[in-house]
This record gives sequence, C-alpha cells and structure tokens, in this order.
Amino acid sequence: MKYISAIIFAIAIVLAAWFLGESYVSRANPDGVISVTGSGSENFTSDLIVWEGSFSRMSPNLEQAYKDLNSDKETVRNYLIEKGINEENIVFNSVQTSEQRENQYQNGNYVGSIFQGYQLTQNVKIEANDVENVEAVAREITELLNKGVQFNSTPPRYYYTKIADLKIEMISKATEDARLRAERIAENSGGSLGELKNANMGVFQITGQNSGEDYSWSGAYNTADKRKTASITMRLDYEIE
Repeated sequence: MKYISAIIFAIAIVLAAWFLGESYVSRANPDGVISVTGSGSENFTSDLIVWEGSFSRMSPNLEQAYKDLNSDKETVRNYLIEKGINEENIVFNSVQTSEQRENQYQNGNYVGSIFQGYQLTQNVKIEANDVENVEAVAREITELLNKGVQFNSTPPRYYYTKIADLKIEMISKATEDARLRAERIAENSGGSLGELKNANMGVFQITGQNSGEDYSWSGAYNTADKRKTASITMRLDYEIE
C-alpha cells in the first residue's frame, strides 16, 4: 500500500509539471498566431546642404580688430555671391570676442600674463538646395587666402527635405515584405493567413551608401554623405486559419 501511494504521488508530480509547462508554452506562443519581420530600403540623394566656416582678426585695439573683421565679412560675402550662392542663403552669426594673453614663467613658475590683443571671430553658415554648387565652393574656399582672409571651413552636412514621405514609403515596403513572409509560412504549414493582429515599427535608419556605417539601436542618421540609404523594419502578428 505504501508503494502504491508513492507511485501515485510521483505520477501526480509528473502530471503537474507537464500541465505547468504546457501552460507556459501556450502563453508564450499563442495558438494560431505567427510573428514575422519585414524590411524595406531605398537609396536617395540629399537635396539640402549645410556648410559652415569662420574667420577671425586680432589687434591690440578692439575698434581696429572689429573694423578689420567687418572688412573680411564683406570680402567673404562678395566672394560667395560671385560663386553663385544666393545672398538669402548666407547667414553671418554674431561676433565672438576674446582676450589673448601670453603666460609668463620664471624658473618654471607662473608669474602672470601679458595682454596680446583682442581676437574677434565670426561664423558664417550657408544652407541651400544647390548642393553641387555649395560643394564646389567649399572645396575652393582657400581662394580667400589670396584676398587676405584666413577662413576655416568645416565639412558640409547633407540632409533630405522629403524625409517624411520617404519614411512612409519605407513602412509600406517593409509591411509588404513582412506580409509575403507570413503568407509563405502559412502556406508551408498547410494553413492560410488570417487577420493582422498587431504591427510594430522598428528603428528607422539613414546611413551613407557604401560607407560601411554600422546600424544603431537608437537609429542612425548620417549627415556626412550626400548619397544615403534609408531602411526600416516592421514586425507583424497574423492569425493563421
């Protein structure tokens, strides 16, 4: 009798474990539902360029430094306009002023500083849709050295003004790709695709073409390359009939 009770108890434990396991699997994988991920991508060329640079003057006399800087500003403005950049696309920022001092040391110990002059710096920003022309100007900007202007340039940044429309197109492509995958799975399992239960959009990425740039979990947004690739993923849950 004692052995029979032990056997019954063991069987009960096994059955309980089996039912618990089945319940967990059922919750994790609902019957009749499949999840698929689709992707879509599109190559495009930027239609907006942003390019920035700066120039500066230094003088012991603040008024003279400002006068020289203002002369350089007009030289830069005229140069850019002569190169075909519209004046409305040229923005000069406010002048930044800083004192330049030379530190003095005696026997390796700091003993003070001597005033050298005022350095005035002004930034200029060009934002335009004429991408090719601004690129050419950015490459040739060292010509300003021949005009007496020490101009420091930064690499252009490239953007796309129709990004919202592009994103909608990518979502459509990714959704269609996911649906085709779901239909293939349903056919292979001997069923048919039912209603869409859920749809979640993945991360929208913009990377440079042929740049070897890595994707990011937070979403990459390349501004260094004129030619880019947009991509997105969509996760869909379908019923299987």
